[in-house]
Amino acid sequence: MTVDPEGIRLCLLGPARMWHGTTETTLGTARSIAVLAVLALNGGRAVLRDQLVAALWDEAPPSAVNKIYGYVSALRQLLEPARKRRTGERMLTSSSGAYRLRIPGVDIDVFQFEALREKAWQHRAAGDPVAELHALDEALELWQGAALTGIPGPFAAAERRRLTELWLVTAERRAELLIQSGRAGEAVDRLRARPATDPARPRSRELLGTALQADRPIEAEPIGTGFGGIEAPESVPAAASLLVGRENELGRLRRAAAGLAGRTGRSIRVQGSAGMGKSALLGAALHGSVPAGGRVGWAVGSELARRIPFRVLLECLETALPGDDRCEDLRRLSDEAADGDDDVLAEAVGQAAELIRWAAAEAPLILVADDLQWADKGTVRVWNRLRDIAAELPLLLVAATRPGVARPPDADEIIELAPLSPAHATLLVHSMAAGTPDRRLIREIVAEGGGNPCYLGHLAGAGSIHPTPELISAVDVHLAPYGGATRRMLEAVAHLAAGRESTDTAAAELGELTTVTGRDRDDLRQVLAPAIRDGVLDVAGDHLAFRHRVVARVLYEGTAAPLRVMLHHSFASRLADAGRPPEHVVRQLLAGPVPMQGPIVSWLIAHIEQLSGRAPQLALATLERVRAQDAIAPADRLVITAWLARLLYRRGRTCVAEAGWVAARTDDPSVRGEMRLLIALAHEEKGDHESAAGIARAELRQAGAPALWLDRFRSLIDRIRPHLSSTAPPSLSRLATTGHDVSVNW
Repeated sequence: MTVDPEGIRLCLLGPARMWHGTTETTLGTARSIAVLAVLALNGGRAVLRDQLVAALWDEAPPSAVNKIYGYVSALRQLLEPARKRRTGERMLTSSSGAYRLRIPGVDIDVFQFEALREKAWQHRAAGDPVAELHALDEALELWQGAALTGIPGPFAAAERRRLTELWLVTAERRAELLIQSGRAGEAVDRLRARPATDPARPRSRELLGTALQADRPIEAEPIGTGFGGIEAPESVPAAASLLVGRENELGRLRRAAAGLAGRTGRSIRVQGSAGMGKSALLGAALHGSVPAGGRVGWAVGSELARRIPFRVLLECLETALPGDDRCEDLRRLSDEAADGDDDVLAEAVGQAAELIRWAAAEAPLILVADDLQWADKGTVRVWNRLRDIAAELPLLLVAATRPGVARPPDADEIIELAPLSPAHATLLVHSMAAGTPDRRLIREIVAEGGGNPCYLGHLAGAGSIHPTPELISAVDVHLAPYGGATRRMLEAVAHLAAGRESTDTAAAELGELTTVTGRDRDDLRQVLAPAIRDGVLDVAGDHLAFRHRVVARVLYEGTAAPLRVMLHHSFASRLADAGRPPEHVVRQLLAGPVPMQGPIVSWLIAHIEQLSGRAPQLALATLERVRAQDAIAPADRLVITAWLARLLYRRGRTCVAEAGWVAARTDDPSVRGEMRLLIALAHEEKGDHESAAGIARAELRQAGAPALWLDRFRSLIDRIRPHLSSTAPPSLSRLATTGHDVSVNW
């Protein structure tokens, strides 16, 4: 890149860096850099102050607007340090509550990367793989690490996911071209780098398998005449593992491809949530199934592709019909359709349909559109129109989509990819695990993955149920289409679920969610609708559950530990204030290291009797946690420890230490008597009858002992008398007070 000695150059594909001419500038705070990134990536468009606030914070602080003023002021000084006030036009301007940054796109590496990708696509359309490879090399060389490294805020997170996806697609296409040109060794190096070998991207694994088996240069062939431009290997173990349990679906697709020899085709929609293996299934099914002389067009939808008319369709056609001038004519027409002219759009739809009709009449044709939910409306219109052509000519249309798409493409046949059964999930884990995992770990991984091949593959490879960076990245990509509100609600569900006793599911109640978020049920259902539609969440009545527990774990463990503690404390307080059942409150207290002091202790003392009746194990765990805290008032510690002694006894555990501690310190004769009885009963249960009798006799002699407990001690002595070495003196029985109601619910 030519350096303008007076201009600014901004790099965001890696750690943020900025140069004035040839001199690098030290940037400011993380959020100041975040403002710079938002303004720069808006390409000179005005950004409202409220938009900046939303871009920087999930939950904006009260001082957010004032902070924005400060960040903008600091950026102005950073961008133009030598500029005098009120002289000339600023590089960073403000007007009517909006800000605009005037840095040309050619001086920002993100825009350079996207321009080079577009240039590579043009070379591909022109049938020039050498020039395409050169443009891709230039594009990838701009990257110096993860995009927008260390920049906080929802905007940066969304851009990071988008750009990472573009990097992956670009790296895969570069590897494909390297293999075609006989440079398989270079392709192996690139594909072995993270995150290209992510099991969520079977295309990367397939290319890696091809490159590793290429011990001689592979003859270059026209793009689109084979399987996506290359011949796939006979066996790719990782990709094959992802197809465990998909034999029926695999057979249906292969039969449809083979059926083109009969001169007619069909339209098929493969449907499944993210990570279910749609891409792996398409690749495996069509490899080796294309009739002789047949052609394959392959395209993948993306958020970027949705913005460009016919982008997915054109990619299909240009891979199937390389160098065909009619593709270029259609491309020019699609550019005109970008202006929103309905007549031009209709003309482009008709022209595309006729081109495909001609191609299918010439030779069997398979068009594959992966992730078609991201395709533009022009592509979907053509796709639906082609269904009639497929009924007459050897044309097979295969579209892969997520479930619940608002307007799914028409299809003669729908292949639904459901979660794997436990048996098939176990086979997949065995096939992808490093080494031989034990049965317990396999069961945990199968439960955690919830039948999702992508998640199971990650967990099996890591040999752990805890998310790896690669798995976290895969989940982020799968959740990327959701807005910030949906993502925050999913995180809230994950935090509520973290407090559940059951390990079989990651679940919460809708009533709990309304309480902790302050949203009503209808609003929550609307916000969570995309996640429910895509199978991320299952809903049964008032019950919300993550279909794949690992997604809840990623969302939960991806939250900074101090913030997790704060959320659990906040959720517990809101549940308590709303009068929710006490077990709901303490689940949040126990889910993280929430300090149990002050109001929490007061609330617990007021509700411990109710809690111990409804959820004794939770009550016991809470009491043990509270007692371990230092800053508790002595009177409260006595009450907590007394309840702890009672519950320990009820649960069949030793309570001697706790009951003795309370008995030695309490001023309440009734509590002392109760604690001493617990100690005596504990000795009796251990068979130490002499110690039990000694305690009972001492209490019966105790002056002012409450009548409530005297009959209990007398009954104890009568019960254990046969086990004693000597009987009690006759006069002891006269010390007991009779005629009182001493029934106590133990």
